[in-house]
Amino acid sequence: MSAASSSAGVFTVRTEDGAQLQATVEGEGPALLLVSGLGGTAGFWAESAATLARSFRIIRFDQRGIGASSRGDAACTIDRLAQDCLAVLDAAGVDRAVLLGHSTGGCIGQSLARQAPERLSGLILSATWLRPSHYMTALFGMRRGLLDENPQAYAATAALLAYPPAWLEANWGVYETALAKVPSSVEARQVVRERIDALLSFDGVEHVASLAMPALVLGARDDVIVPAFLQEELAAALRGARKTMLDSGGHFFPVSRPDAFTATVAEWMGELG
Repeated sequence: MSAASSSAGVFTVRTEDGAQLQATVEGEGPALLLVSGLGGTAGFWAESAATLARSFRIIRFDQRGIGASSRGDAACTIDRLAQDCLAVLDAAGVDRAVLLGHSTGGCIGQSLARQAPERLSGLILSATWLRPSHYMTALFGMRRGLLDENPQAYAATAALLAYPPAWLEANWGVYETALAKVPSSVEARQVVRERIDALLSFDGVEHVASLAMPALVLGARDDVIVPAFLQEELAAALRGARKTMLDSGGHFFPVSRPDAFTATVAEWMGELG
């Protein structure tokens, strides 16, 4: 169960375990729930949301323990984070929506599709994966190790890995902003650490064949955080899924390639009817 209060497009969802999730809704049309990745912020979607809200009802939120949302007492697992998405939909009065999940958000989307398939009219899985891999286990293990040893290096490598070098050079303010958001407190580092553990524990292989709703798999061929081979594997496992791979954009292609990203999403959603 959840409770919500709302004002001017902003609403707060209160979960059973005491988390308070700050969410926003904008636009009119078919509902589209945006779920970000490891960072967990609604702000990740700012530019994409503004564009997509011209055609869709956009719902996004800070995940538990992130930004304006409090942590609550429940263990941080992909299934729990999916249940938070359900609470946000309930609070927004949305019976069915397309879920667009980026990176870890795509794992959350797969979990919600398994737990409550009747609530999803479609699934867009952006820069995500189906099961653990040696590559991601090593990469995120290294990043987790940096958290306590050198939080500034953690934030720096996150930005350097997430974007194409030439794009980051031309948009250096993005890197500077990332460094300004270093997880400096013990509490902030714990939230990141438990989210890394959750994403590394996700394995959707057992249930992927039962995900029957329309699905779109998106990726970028130069992504070095969640490499393209992982989207290829995911698309092959999802019955009838469409796959679109951008030639460039890095892991955060919704930010570095916003026009291509939003156009692909809008075109696919338009075909759902």
